[in-house]
Amino acid sequence: MKITYNAPVVLTFTFLSIGVMIVSALTGGWFAKNICATYPNQSWLNPLTYLRLFTHILGHADWAHLVSNFSLILLLGGLLEEKYGSQTLLMQMLITALVTAVLNNLFFSTGLMGASGIVFMMILLSSFVNFKQGEIPLTFILVVVLYIGREVISSFERNNVSEFAHILGGICGAAFGFLRPFETT
Repeated sequence: MKITYNAPVVLTFTFLSIGVMIVSALTGGWFAKNICATYPNQSWLNPLTYLRLFTHILGHADWAHLVSNFSLILLLGGLLEEKYGSQTLLMQMLITALVTAVLNNLFFSTGLMGASGIVFMMILLSSFVNFKQGEIPLTFILVVVLYIGREVISSFERNNVSEFAHILGGICGAAFGFLRPFETT
């Protein structure tokens, strides 16, 4: 038996995020905070501002944050990549990263770092695996109630978690599941 690189987008994303954590550790956190986090009130004249709209999903506050996100990304991502294809999953991840970063920067005064929006996109999208046109999967309804409901309730607590990014990621996953914007058949 041989080990295969079975989910190239998910695995590359995982290894890039681990690499960011290592480089961040070597730079005293500078790399993640300055390259892999997005902040409101950044100058739109700075080219790094545009890069950070996407790279924020690679940075994590600490190893526990990274492990928490990638436990679900590795579990769900491989299945989604097999179902939708690598290109489609990559586009879904990039769109989710952009949407969460832009809206966070427009409506909140705090920065954004981590792949939690991607996690929630994958959670909601996975509830559409056997979706048929004209139907609403009960799994989708239950996932929305459990995962998004918990985030709405948690949004009233003071913490360093962006429940808004979680909810937006979930909305992106639901939209990708219902609308199937990348489907070729």
